[in-house]
Amino acid sequence: MNDRSDGPRTRREEYRGVWPVMLTPFDERNEIDWDSLGRLVDWYLASGVHGLFAACQSSEVFWLSDAEAVALSRFVVEKVAGRVPVVTSGHTASALSQQADQLAALAATGVDGVILISNRLAAPSEPSAVALENLAWLTERIPGTVDLGVYECPYPYKRLLSDDMVAWCAANGRYTFIKDTSCDLEVMRRRVALAAGSRLRIANANSQTLLASLRSGCSGFSGVMANVHPELYVWLYENWRRAPEQAERLARYLSVAALAETLDYPVCAKQFQHTLGNFRTVNCRSREAGRYFANGLEDTMRQIVELGEDVKRWLEIPAGFTAADPEAEHVLGARQAQVPALR
Repeated sequence: MNDRSDGPRTRREEYRGVWPVMLTPFDERNEIDWDSLGRLVDWYLASGVHGLFAACQSSEVFWLSDAEAVALSRFVVEKVAGRVPVVTSGHTASALSQQADQLAALAATGVDGVILISNRLAAPSEPSAVALENLAWLTERIPGTVDLGVYECPYPYKRLLSDDMVAWCAANGRYTFIKDTSCDLEVMRRRVALAAGSRLRIANANSQTLLASLRSGCSGFSGVMANVHPELYVWLYENWRRAPEQAERLARYLSVAALAETLDYPVCAKQFQHTLGNFRTVNCRSREAGRYFANGLEDTMRQIVELGEDVKRWLEIPAGFTAADPEAEHVLGARQAQVPALR
């Protein structure tokens, strides 16, 4: 999988499309629920996603042990079995030496890429020059068998990459993926220009700016709402050029629906996966789930999902995929070629 001479891998080095930031299901004892994780992977693949991002913030990676992050990443790689590329992070330590150990262990799991977390590169009070120096130091210590990326994770604080850091990543040759959380179109356009001609791709995490960012040269979406309706993000990515009016209407729905992130995420996404039968519990390590139900947020989430199902029917996307559906995996790809008239 990590052989750069391999033909399929060369095609995957584009790092384009929709890359869900994966959830981690937990059982009643708050241990990783591997059966549910397998169903989740099947569900993502059935929706037509282009890659998977394991061991990220949505995975509650700061609440996973190093051993769990490694085991989770390896499980996803083995479950996917080469059908789409897989990247992982698990980059949570404070000391650089610990970080180097974490990243090397993750590189050995068979993933296509290892993603560094930008806020691990320097303290909040330190300038970007320090972050760049530490990025270069870590890069030299990560095995060359994997591609690299950077994620502007907002926890425990958000460190946006400087232009110098983006330019360095583009020139380095190993960096293929930046998960942009700037939510700023001008910043994204500048980064696209800095990455021009290199292997580096910019993936937007923000639904509200997604369509405009695709028009500006960003290469895809890697955000939390791909845990609820990935099919809609796949449709938008695949069809925004040839169906601009439908894309505009879809983008407006996605912008509003993405406010679900404020509904005690990731509890709301896990509760949705529970309704599909993919998860056995809604348990989280990062927050207590009871508040979600006590505050009546479940009904708001249900309405967001139901509106999404209406949008899928309008676009003639098969609704209600579950991992148990044996026909699901290949249906969406056939339907994506059919762009309906605007109703």
